[in-house]
This record gives sequence, structure tokens and C-alpha cells, in this order.
Amino acid sequence: MVPGLGNFMQDVLWCFSQVKGTIDIGVAEADIISTVEFNHTGELLATGDKGGRVVIFQREQESKNQPHRRGEYNVYSTFQSHEPEFDYLKSLEIEEKINKIRWLPQQNAAYFLLSTNDKTVKLWKVSERDKRPEGYNLKDEDGRLRDPSMITMLRVPVLRPMDLMVEATPRRVFANAHTYHINSISVNSDYETYMSADDLRINLWNFEITNQSFNIVDIKPANMEELTEVITAAEFHPHHCNTFVYSSSKGTIRLCDMRTSALCDRHAKFFEEPEDPSNRSFFSEIISSISDVKFSHSGRYIMTRDYLTVKVWDLNMENRPIETYQVHDYLRSKLCSLYENDCIFDKFECVWNGSDSVIMTGSYNNFFRMFDRNTKRDVTLEASRENSKPRAILKPRKVCIGGKRRKDEISVDSLDFSKKILHTAWHPTENIIAVAATNNLYIFQDKVN
Repeated sequence: MVPGLGNFMQDVLWCFSQVKGTIDIGVAEADIISTVEFNHTGELLATGDKGGRVVIFQREQESKNQPHRRGEYNVYSTFQSHEPEFDYLKSLEIEEKINKIRWLPQQNAAYFLLSTNDKTVKLWKVSERDKRPEGYNLKDEDGRLRDPSMITMLRVPVLRPMDLMVEATPRRVFANAHTYHINSISVNSDYETYMSADDLRINLWNFEITNQSFNIVDIKPANMEELTEVITAAEFHPHHCNTFVYSSSKGTIRLCDMRTSALCDRHAKFFEEPEDPSNRSFFSEIISSISDVKFSHSGRYIMTRDYLTVKVWDLNMENRPIETYQVHDYLRSKLCSLYENDCIFDKFECVWNGSDSVIMTGSYNNFFRMFDRNTKRDVTLEASRENSKPRAILKPRKVCIGGKRRKDEISVDSLDFSKKILHTAWHPTENIIAVAATNNLYIFQDKVN
């Protein structure tokens, strides 16, 4: 259980902990963070960016002389995961941007993670080295080969201590299996397989086999003119290795069971909320497209994010969600201008806290929202450098729609749509959150008394 989750919104005061990234006026496209992910213990936090880099932060040990200060996250390893490529057959550039990172549970001293761009998934091993072998027989200390005639005795190489070095090495490269852009990767609970999903297909991989994958979902019609929807996100069940879900641009979720057939063309369950005809508009289809789907840690619920709402579905009830939370309903009147500036196609993610009682998702103006499922309270917080003093408490923000604006409110017309929180992560057991705002990574935690 996560501490302090009685009346979460009343009990928990969020305060600023750290911000990573530069204060540049013009942000380079390559530095924009494109994914954020804690590992299973929360000791490590990884980010991927549009320049194909992965940066891993490690949590410092708590200091005994400052017990109220929890360990900060500092850079542990940085490596170039993907490079830009060119598909000569299709005359297409393949971006190096990291779309998703997924950690594998730690089995030994090394850490393993999957990272993917639009076409290629890579398995990385991140390990520490603090000793080096010395005293080779055939080489000197600089690595040059020695003259065999000068070797008169055999030496036993010894390990000498050296400065700690963190190495990231690509152990597997899973390529050439996707015609369309990969939008999701998910590690199975058997830890032997994982899946990768693109617009029309989902593939199942074995970690040991890189040259073949099994196609488990294929929604590509024989005639592409008949295409009505695309796959937007997919995830394995946290405990049942045969079950997974995928969402679509039509706002539907399909639950599939791999025990029924090798190709999961027929779903086991189909989750869809009937549309209210009175709310129908030109934008209905665009804003109903699901941008993220996540199983709860318990495996009982699914959470989905569309443009305006977050919904929670019970696996045992397919006809409507059990909870619907309005993220930024004040944008409903602004859909026309959001369509013109392409913001309506932004893909927001959503996350659960460790006990599935609170959900978090992003919005514009560097705002992010939290919803307490027990008390039905919600709060809007802001990731900004203005209130980035150590342990400064975040003040809830309010957006006013019309009429008179109070002193602490911000008008919907003055929201900055270029500042958006698309990617967030929640520590698996503690109230620590990571929020990506353009090229900056903000870390917030609950206030410790």
C-alpha cells in the first residue's frame, strides 16, 4: 500500500523535489522528452527523447544525518539508443525518437530495458564495472600485442579496482517486423515474451529470438479503402500471461485471450460506451480516439485516456466505464482552434499510483491532473520553474471559463497550448511522480512531516 492514501487529496501535499534539463529559450527538437518510466522498484527512472537518447536516473541513498530528505534522482547512465535511418525501398526517413521504454524486472546485478522508435525495438543491458583485469600474457597494459619471443613466463591476470563505470550494451535488436509505426511495447508477466503494436498489427516476440515474431492481431483489411480504425495502444495483463488489451482510434477497447487461437482476430471482450447523440459534432470521432490504455496493478480495471477524459473500466462490465473523469472540459468550446493548430491530435498518457486509488494525466499550460477514485476529489497542479524552490508546496491551479476571473484563476484564453504534459510516471510504491514538460523532467513528492 502507498502511504497517506486515506483521503488522498486532503492528506497529500505535493512539493517540488527536482527539475532536470536546461532553461533554454529555444528548445532543440532532439531534447524534447518523449517517454518516462520508473523501473519495478522505483530505484531507477528512465527518459527517452526525440534525439534517440535514453537517460537513466538513479535514486541516491537517503542520508542518515538528514532523515527528512529523501534520496534524489541523479544521472546514472546516458546512451544513444536509436539513430536516424532511411528506408530506401519506401524512400522514408525513420526517426530516432524513442516512443516507449519498458523495464524488465531485475534478475541479477544488471538492469534490462526495452526501447523502441517507430520501427525497431532494442533490448539494453545496463551494468556496472568497478574492476578491470590486468597482467595479460599476450598483450601489454595498453592492449598492444607482445612479441611472443619475449614472453618467458606465464602470468595469472588479476582484477584491480577502478573508477565505477556504467555500461549500456545492446543485447538484442528486434527489427523488420513492422510496416507501420510502433506505438506500444509491453512486457508479458511470463518475462519470456513481449509484444509490440503498430497501427494495424500486434506482434509477439520471444526475448531470445530476434529474427521472427508471431503476428497475434492483424486488423489490416484486404482493401485499405475499407479501413475504419487503427490500433492506438496495447498492454499485457499484469498477472495473466495469456491476456492483453488494445485500444482503437474509434474509442473502443478489445480484450484478447491468446489461449483461444493463435491469431486473436476475435476478441474475448469488447468495451465501448454508446455515444450520446446530443453531444455529436464534427470532432466527436477525433476526440473519442484513445491515446493510452493501462491495466491497474491489481489487473481488475483498465484505464483509458481520450482527448478530454480519463475513463476506468471494470473487466466484468463491457457496456460502459464505471468512472469518467473530465480532464479539461473547458476546452470543449475551443475544439475548432485546437483542430486548426493540430493540438487535437496530441496523445496524452495516463498512470495509476501504486495502490490504484489515484490516477494522473497531463493537460496544457504544463498542467497535470490527479483524480482520487475514493473521494472523487481532483486537483490541477503545474510543472513550472517559477515554484521550483526545494520542497516548495505546489498550489492547486484553477481555470475559469467565462465571467469574472478570481485572482488565483487562469483564463481559458490565456492557456499556452505549446506547453503540454504528455508523459508522466508514478513511483511503484511511493508518492513520487515524474512529469515531462518539453525538455525538462520534473520530480515531485508528497511533503514529509
